[in-house]
Amino acid sequence: MIYTTCKYVPEELFRGFGEETKRLDPHPVSFSCADGCAHPNLCGFAKAVIEEVKAEGIRELVLTDCCDAMRRTYDVLENEGMDFIFFLPLPHKTGEREIRYFARKLRELKVAYAAYSGKTFSWKDAYQAVSLKQQEEDGGDVISVLGAHGGSLLIEEVRKTFPGTQVRDETCSGNRVFRRDEETAEDEDAFFVWYARKLLVGLVPCLRMYEAGGRAQLSGASGRKGIIYHTVKFCDYYSFEYTDLKETAEVPLLKIETDTTPQSSGQLKTRLEAFGETIGMDLFGKKKKPAAEAGKTERGPVSRGGHYIAGIDSGSTSTDAVIMNDKKEIVGSAILPTGMSASASAEEALRAALREAGISRSELAGVVATGYGRDILEMEKTTITEITCHARGARYLFPGTRTIIDIGGQDSKVIRIDEEGSVLNFVMNDKCAAGTGRFLEMQARALGLSMEEMSSLGLNWKEDVTISNMCTVFAESEVVSLVARDTAVADIIHGLNKSVAEKTVSLVKRGKGEPAYAMTGGVSRNKGVVRCLSEKLGTDILISERSQLCGAIGAALLGWQ
Repeated sequence: MIYTTCKYVPEELFRGFGEETKRLDPHPVSFSCADGCAHPNLCGFAKAVIEEVKAEGIRELVLTDCCDAMRRTYDVLENEGMDFIFFLPLPHKTGEREIRYFARKLRELKVAYAAYSGKTFSWKDAYQAVSLKQQEEDGGDVISVLGAHGGSLLIEEVRKTFPGTQVRDETCSGNRVFRRDEETAEDEDAFFVWYARKLLVGLVPCLRMYEAGGRAQLSGASGRKGIIYHTVKFCDYYSFEYTDLKETAEVPLLKIETDTTPQSSGQLKTRLEAFGETIGMDLFGKKKKPAAEAGKTERGPVSRGGHYIAGIDSGSTSTDAVIMNDKKEIVGSAILPTGMSASASAEEALRAALREAGISRSELAGVVATGYGRDILEMEKTTITEITCHARGARYLFPGTRTIIDIGGQDSKVIRIDEEGSVLNFVMNDKCAAGTGRFLEMQARALGLSMEEMSSLGLNWKEDVTISNMCTVFAESEVVSLVARDTAVADIIHGLNKSVAEKTVSLVKRGKGEPAYAMTGGVSRNKGVVRCLSEKLGTDILISERSQLCGAIGAALLGWQ
């Protein structure tokens, strides 16, 4: 079996030897092997290829020089003593000179594999194997996945999020369909030129090509309901196209960045479901009704005839619960630490909120859960993403808000909403804890302070200290060094608050935030962070004593809806 990584690899050529090929789809749990033999800043996909080759004992591999990362990958694997590894030069241009150059390189690959395998090459078998099928536009809604290689994990997660919708893998490693033409090949020499043209001109170009105008068909085709744009950590190629699409795309656009591991599956699920909620899926996973039927109502999945709804926000740090009556009044609430069990914490928070409300569980019309733990709670409930819930909750607490800044225990979000509290756009930080509540907790621990002490002490700073590292581990080392130099604790905390504010402002800019700003999540209780953030945004930030309950409030409101 010959393994490949790129759609420009001549897979059909190996059919001329009677051999099969397989595209690598690596999803390593870690990069322990790759980090030991390659540069740590190699892109996630390149490191994943190294991990996969080593873990699976792959002995035959063809790579293209689509980028510097693949060149380094070849250097690493060539030294591993593989049975057959070939590095195929790939022209940046698609003119006749480049086509003939590429044809020569394809022939060199044929000669190299014939010498290795001892097999005879049949150009006619390879010719027949080239797919001439043109991808047709099917009817119905289409979700396009564009950008860099995302792999089967991403594509399957998108398909689960959008059941009944066509999901097209149009990433750099997908969309391998040749353009139809009338040109034919009469002999082996003509075949290699014909085949080189098919690969260079007949495929939708990847971004490494100078002439990449043909990519416009991916985002502009009819039937597109939304675009999910994937980038790989430490890869810049597709970030440039995403930046352009943000300004030009005529359909909703969601950016996803991964490192090819399954570790970010929680955030991935949240982002995809929230995207679905904003582009035409209702809150219970079904398509919205046409406008002509919008006035019709039906009994919702949470309705059991009670007079109260419970909203539960199951977060990584805290579990929040709200009881709301049918007048949309909050009659009970609770904020408890999320312990070892999300389900147990949710049950305890719900019981505490019910006690405060003075009602029994049987009086609930239903429970709506949000937050990262929403799907694993062992109770009858409806689930909605925290993006949508925070939007609706913020509209309830702050009617005039247009941008929500939610800094929670393990992530940060910026959500833009309209006057009705519906999501217009949202951005989230990556899975790194930089700038989150966890980041502040770790620094408070290093300083020997409680979160409450840290919240107020930073307000009384004198020397403007700068924390240069946003990485939680490196920042902790920097804090320890500052303490060793007798730097005032208030000044250190102010430096930490500034770093969180700067990280958050960059997220606000990505999300095109605009006043009025409201802040939710546990970090909204940190007075120093709120002040720094307000100063950097140049405007006041709306804060409520119920800001941390915002997600649970939104869940309850949506339950009544």
